[in-house]
Amino acid sequence: MSSEERFVIRVGDKEVEINEETLKILRRYKRTEMTLEQLAAALGLESWDEAYELVKRIPAWLLDIEPTMWKVTYKRYVVEKMKQQ
Repeated sequence: MSSEERFVIRVGDKEVEINEETLKILRRYKRTEMTLEQLAAALGLESWDEAYELVKRIPAWLLDIEPTMWKVTYKRYVVEKMKQQ
C-alpha cells in the first residue's frame, strides 16, 4: 500500500497504523480477556489510557475484518470513500 492508502489512528502524539499485524492484536483484544495494559504493550503504546483512546477511535466494522482480508477490504473502503467525495 502506498502512504496515501494507510489507515492511521492518532493517539496522543503517536500514529497507530492499522495493518494485518495490528488488526490481529486488536481482534485478540476484542475476543479474549486481554487487558488494556497488555494491548498497550503489544502495540508499543505507553500506557493503558493510550490503548483505551485507540479502542474508542476504532470504527466498529474494522474489528470484524479477517487480518488476511485487510488489504482487499481497505482498498474497497478507499474506493467507496473517493466515490462519495
